[in-house]
Amino acid sequence: MIIWTILLFLVALVWCTRHLDIQRAKREQIPLSSQTYPGPPEDAPFVSFLIAGKDEEANIERAVRSVLKQDYPNFELIVINDRSQDRTPAILERLKAEDTTGRLRVIHVSELREGWFGKNNAMREGVERARGSWLCFGDADCNHTSERSLSMAVRHAIENKADFFSLLPRLETHSLWERIIQPVAGALMVFWFHPQRVNDPNRPEAYANGAFMLMTRKCYEMIGGHEPVKTEVNEDMHMARICKEKGQKLFVCQNADLYTVHMYSGFGQIWRGWSRIFYGCFGTFRRLRVTMLMLLGTNIFPYTSLAIAAAVFAFTNWFDANPNWYWVGGAAAFAVSMQLSVIARYYKLSYTNPWLAPTFIVGAVICIGMLINAMLKLNGRTTVTWRGTTYRGDTVQPSAEPVAGRAVEARS
Repeated sequence: MIIWTILLFLVALVWCTRHLDIQRAKREQIPLSSQTYPGPPEDAPFVSFLIAGKDEEANIERAVRSVLKQDYPNFELIVINDRSQDRTPAILERLKAEDTTGRLRVIHVSELREGWFGKNNAMREGVERARGSWLCFGDADCNHTSERSLSMAVRHAIENKADFFSLLPRLETHSLWERIIQPVAGALMVFWFHPQRVNDPNRPEAYANGAFMLMTRKCYEMIGGHEPVKTEVNEDMHMARICKEKGQKLFVCQNADLYTVHMYSGFGQIWRGWSRIFYGCFGTFRRLRVTMLMLLGTNIFPYTSLAIAAAVFAFTNWFDANPNWYWVGGAAAFAVSMQLSVIARYYKLSYTNPWLAPTFIVGAVICIGMLINAMLKLNGRTTVTWRGTTYRGDTVQPSAEPVAGRAVEARS
């Protein structure tokens, strides 16, 4: 029991150090907001904003309209419909007909090019038609809540001399499962890809979020475009890694009020989506195992110890219990209280309701299950299905559409 108690106090000490990390983050990692700069940069470079979407009838109109409202003076919006079977093509054609700015261009990809995964192939088609000296890659489930998001991002990238800039999203959480699971999953990403380390050119850590990736065309071409990541389900992470390997400057930043993303709805989507992210981002059994052990040791262990101590006191006369149980119970309660205090501060920092901190343990248990699922995917025992296409390893499964690689740009 002495070793048990010591381990619990060590876990509590780990959580105490997290308070210092949060304090440092509040001081050094100031989110980009609509008020960070007075406006876009002088001599604003021409930006090609690209969005790829497959079966996105629920999101695509909101995403397109929010980009077209941007106050950035010099950009085009290219939307690639990637083999959609729903109303996405019709919605895009209507939006194009209504567009009076001349900025919106629509490309319809009807077939998947051999050897390419869906989104990567769609973005490649878009870049081939893009005219910008800067390229901005976004997702169909993004909503730009500020008209200044592109202006702020381009200016921030130029001010920081970034070749590759990724603006991290604020997550929309509509359901209870989203509120419980997604903050925990996001914390795991920060554990491995802390922005301060990612932004350090002397460190190997690389991270980007595909919801908003802004880069110079020169950088895009230097990393090989989408060709090196054509069979990756998390192409954003791999493009960021190649960027650093090629000596380009990578920079990531949180956003305060510029755009949001509604990633998944319902437990099934969350399970599949985050399993895919863990599989693609962590990429090795070692990282997946370390992440799982970290959750077990720092999150599950204190709660389990507290529950065991409480059970001993419940079924044993309080005064007759072994005195060592008081130490175990006290250390466990201390570790849990430290964990909750850190999580509450982290939630507040990441724009999540801090009162949800007690649900972190539930999300941690579910994330352990998703990490195990990611290990199975890495072992080839399960496939990755995304947006109607099934992938195993670096191949498209036969259930996907026939391959060829044809795309047509809609003309007015």
